[in-house]
Amino acid sequence: MPEQAPVVLITGAARRIGACIARRLHQHNFRIVIHYQHSADAANTLCQELNERRADSACAIRANLSDIDAVKQLATASIARWHRLDALVNNASSFYPTPLPTANEAQWHDLMGSNLRGPFFLCQATASELTQRHGAIVNIADIYARQPLDAHSIYCIAKAGNIMLTRAMAQELAPQVRVNGIAPGVILWPEKTTQKTPGKNTDKTQQSLVEKIPLNRMGNPEDIALLAEFLITNASYITGQTIAVDGGKQLV
Repeated sequence: MPEQAPVVLITGAARRIGACIARRLHQHNFRIVIHYQHSADAANTLCQELNERRADSACAIRANLSDIDAVKQLATASIARWHRLDALVNNASSFYPTPLPTANEAQWHDLMGSNLRGPFFLCQATASELTQRHGAIVNIADIYARQPLDAHSIYCIAKAGNIMLTRAMAQELAPQVRVNGIAPGVILWPEKTTQKTPGKNTDKTQQSLVEKIPLNRMGNPEDIALLAEFLITNASYITGQTIAVDGGKQLV
């Protein structure tokens, strides 16, 4: 691995969209810092996969993004691994319903922590290194940041803040660092029922949602990864933008 190969930190990179972004940027000759919190097995498996393709090109670091000290340690460890950091992708996200009658403070702190507070303080902790490298930040928002999803008020509020985070950081870190966002639409279905997420993800509900999309189909994690790659490597005159990847969902 060349000493000058760029390095990207991707939060929530062990699985799903985050892992797809990691693989895509790895193909673009980035070295990858795979952040995870709970998905240790998946993170280590992905790390091994990438290192088998190209030696010493990936590492995995655990951190709780709701813990500001842990966020700062994540930034420090990520930079120290290869003595540089060229890009940051704030992808990690908690997502589950919080109906107003039952929403509580713990849910507020959890959803704000992963979707807004953690990304803000990770931007802060990496800003000096990214400025030095003339780097880029990509924040993964959501189309529901602009049009609220029923019974998900806290999540939507946090993602709306994430879009403003992109705009504010773009202004504050210019001209050295470009900061953009991606707002996915229907890309992957939420995972099956957990203790936090009552199960309403039925086949009938899914089909109904897809039928309302002008392109009449779901997207793919690769759609998000391709845009993330473009925003990091090619979009030299784009900053402060959050681009919807939703098949036209916001048109209806």
